[in-house]
Amino acid sequence: MISVVFPGQGSQKVGMGSDLYNQYDYIKKMFQEADDILGYGITDLILNGPQEKLNQTTFTQPAIYLIGCTICEVLKKETDFFQKKFNFFAGHSLGEYTALTATNSITVQQGLMLLKNRGEAMQSAVPLGEGGMMAVLGVEVEEIKSILNNNSDSTKCFLANDNSIGQVILSGKNKELDKLSLILKEKKIKNIKLPVSAPFHCELMRTATLKMKQIINEQTFKDPSNKVVSNVTANEYKNPEQIKQLLIQQIESPVRWRETIQFMILNGSNTFVEIGPGKVLSGLIKRIDKEVNVLNIDKVEDIQGINL
Repeated sequence: MISVVFPGQGSQKVGMGSDLYNQYDYIKKMFQEADDILGYGITDLILNGPQEKLNQTTFTQPAIYLIGCTICEVLKKETDFFQKKFNFFAGHSLGEYTALTATNSITVQQGLMLLKNRGEAMQSAVPLGEGGMMAVLGVEVEEIKSILNNNSDSTKCFLANDNSIGQVILSGKNKELDKLSLILKEKKIKNIKLPVSAPFHCELMRTATLKMKQIINEQTFKDPSNKVVSNVTANEYKNPEQIKQLLIQQIESPVRWRETIQFMILNGSNTFVEIGPGKVLSGLIKRIDKEVNVLNIDKVEDIQGINL
């Protein structure tokens, strides 16, 4: 069975979606409508950069979301992709909003507005340059949890993403991450600072949670047309009210991506289609289970060549 996944931050690059934009007038229109909804030129930023600005979460979140939505629109209009029977939909962090849009729980307009506010709230939760994230490679999540607990007196960092077997992401203030990096290096554990502008998915995002709670609760969500798996629970949603509550919790909760993929595999998924820029999720999924099939839809040629 086929499941569909959508990427989060880290997949953005200048020029993403440009071939869709150049080939289809209705995609140009979607970009223009996004400019109007967001109140700034997201089109110009996506197509022309600079990359440093695109990497700021305020802009990254609606940008990646928009590309995922435009690819879905082309798939709907030009192929029979969305007429197939899918097992689950899921998205990594902001990608969960794309999954909810693809399953008709929220509209593209709602998603853009929510992610504009989410990006701004998450960016402003910690002063720019004060917080960050770090990838820890080659060790299991339980070992990292143990290291965090054992060193909690000297450094305060948080588990942010359980991405794959052997890839865990931590969040914290940069000073704390630097201290932890030295501890990990002493243990011969590889770690890399990530090019993100804030410490996501931890308690440092508390003010963002409070802001988004009010905004999300004001929105009307519909029942998804397909089963969607939550980042917070690594299980499927039950109803629109639960979706709202879990999206609010998602801001401070770790992204349980490894468990999300394992849940979908356990419940019959053997093929995953990543819709959006890059192949980050495809790589993570293959590390979780080498036996599953993984496809990526990023460009016009991917859409034209899709064979499921």
